[in-house]
Amino acid sequence: MPNLFTPDELGETFSDSAFEKAMNEAGVNTGNMQEKYSFFVRRCRENLHVVLCMSPIGDAFRTRLRMFPALVNCCTIDWFTEWPSEALRSVASTFLDQLEMPPKVGQTA
Repeated sequence: MPNLFTPDELGETFSDSAFEKAMNEAGVNTGNMQEKYSFFVRRCRENLHVVLCMSPIGDAFRTRLRMFPALVNCCTIDWFTEWPSEALRSVASTFLDQLEMPPKVGQTA
């Protein structure tokens, strides 16, 4: 997104030691601001992941999909249905059994 960051904010990001190290490892010409910015944008594209949750019930969902076709064409859509109570308890028990908790906290209903 153009102009999302001010030049000062970009300067702070580019002068960060971890970012400078990553630029050097990638062979970026650190004297060229355009190359630094291109590297920054490329890293954002590779590492930024967004989770968007919407209810598929009703016309609002279909309307959004028509208005923003990239939601279908450029995204992965995972459809989740309601889980049975026993499945929820099983998953929770599997992960919580590994933790040390006071007896009152670890009680199941």
